[in-house]
Amino acid sequence: MTTDKGIFIQNIYYMLSYAYQVLQQQDYQCIASEKFEHIDDLFAAILAKGVSRQLKQGLYREYVSRSETRSVLRGKLELPQTIKTRIQHKPQVACTFDELSEDNLYNQILKTTLQVLLRDENVSAARKVELKKVLLFLDTVSVLLPSQIPWKQLHYQRSNQNYEMLLNLCYFVLHDMLQTTENGSYKMTAFSDERMAKLYERFILEYYRKHHTYLTEVKAAQVKWDLVGEHDAAMLRFLPAMQTDIFLRFHEKILILDAKYYSQTLQQQFHKETLHSANLYQIYTYVKNQDAAHTGNVSGLLVYAKTQEAITPNCLFNLGGNQIGARTLDLNQDFRQITAQLDGIAQQFFGKHPL
Repeated sequence: MTTDKGIFIQNIYYMLSYAYQVLQQQDYQCIASEKFEHIDDLFAAILAKGVSRQLKQGLYREYVSRSETRSVLRGKLELPQTIKTRIQHKPQVACTFDELSEDNLYNQILKTTLQVLLRDENVSAARKVELKKVLLFLDTVSVLLPSQIPWKQLHYQRSNQNYEMLLNLCYFVLHDMLQTTENGSYKMTAFSDERMAKLYERFILEYYRKHHTYLTEVKAAQVKWDLVGEHDAAMLRFLPAMQTDIFLRFHEKILILDAKYYSQTLQQQFHKETLHSANLYQIYTYVKNQDAAHTGNVSGLLVYAKTQEAITPNCLFNLGGNQIGARTLDLNQDFRQITAQLDGIAQQFFGKHPL
């Protein structure tokens, strides 16, 4: 298999399929069996299939404001422009109106991304044929400058929820992987660590949610501070929120996982390699505040994505009655081995259960 930043590209697809459940539908099954040389080609395959699927269902439309000079009034009259038109002896009125249109931000981002991938040398010729076929049906949609896309304006609801996965992939391509060269053209770079870290975290959460159904809770929960006595609300606002990545519960037992995707999993301290201090302090704080009753039923684990370092952390300590440690998840192997590692973590803390 081909790798990208030390991860099998096929595994990135599997991780995406857990993060975005729509990829597990039958329409996308053919992608899972393909072999990809570059991650750009993988994204192109998913987008070509996804946009084609969306075209069959109908592109998302929303009201877009338009201004026109017409012989019949439509919408709101624009008086200054109408006066100018009448001075020119034209029997028309200027008006502004809202029109339900496919030429909106959501479809514009899709078209822009498809065109960028069409020019990408890492996308296969066969894939580019698929992209061209899809683009034929987007001829009425405008193209945007990638650097000027207002990503924060995107909001999802029932009528456009199918776009969430597609536009997240577009964000990966246009925001994380696209760089401007000196001559103003664009080139693709590697998948960013920041985006990969979020995918890694969401993959682990959704994997446990889907396959470990015996768990009574699987979520990204907030841990409450173990405060003693009364506290003024004005003071409490200074306490940061303790947001976990993955919170697993099986009856009275709780396991808090903190997913870490770093280029280096260990730090150098006093001429030796140790866990990152901030990471260990963080998981320790989560566990101790969650286990306010000191039952010892709450454990915490830092789950690092394996890097090229020779030493990888796999350790567990009893810190004040709670199990706290670190585990390394190797993403550069067959996906079944990755899931076996995740299953092993759950079994270690919750015992063996049928999956």
